[in-house]
Amino acid sequence: MYQDVLIPTDGSDGTRRAIAHGLTIADRFDATVHALSVVPEGPLGTLESDEAERAAQRAVARVEADAQDDGLSVTTAVRRGVPHEEILDYADEQGVDLIIMGTQGRTGLDRVLVGSVTERLVRMADVPVVTVRLTDEIRIEDVEEATRLARETAEDAGHADVSIVGEPHRTSGSWIVNVETESGLIQVAVDAVSGDVRIAERGD
Repeated sequence: MYQDVLIPTDGSDGTRRAIAHGLTIADRFDATVHALSVVPEGPLGTLESDEAERAAQRAVARVEADAQDDGLSVTTAVRRGVPHEEILDYADEQGVDLIIMGTQGRTGLDRVLVGSVTERLVRMADVPVVTVRLTDEIRIEDVEEATRLARETAEDAGHADVSIVGEPHRTSGSWIVNVETESGLIQVAVDAVSGDVRIAERGD
């Protein structure tokens, strides 16, 4: 029924359940996952900055990693512009037949924008739009707790000379911690809701 599933994401905690839902549907229909993040521009959008671009890249990378872990085909894209317009254009260009969108974004203005984007997609899209609301409570909000779990997991997995590289960040409901070990750099994802920890080898 569905061959191409689009998951727009801004990397906020509110996208966590939408991503999980989208991957489940893609797995059910053996569909390709499309992860898209839009850096907003315009009077109500986020000001252009390197950090906004990096956040968007991290957001789609999180979806890509989860999709690959599930054995799914995935493609990622980051665009700049008016979010709902860019999402609709992308869906048309790529022949997307289902869009899955969270209804909550970050706090403040971004949260208002994400709600507005979802509403406009529901009204304007030519394909079905599934909306998913965040209901899980974020339990691990402290960076020190996420770092501790990442370090312990790396050590329990047999890695030695473990040290944290850079500042951990949270995207799509997970803390992402870069860890240097005797065998190279690894990335540890700590689920901020469940506390589950997953290690992914990094190639860069």
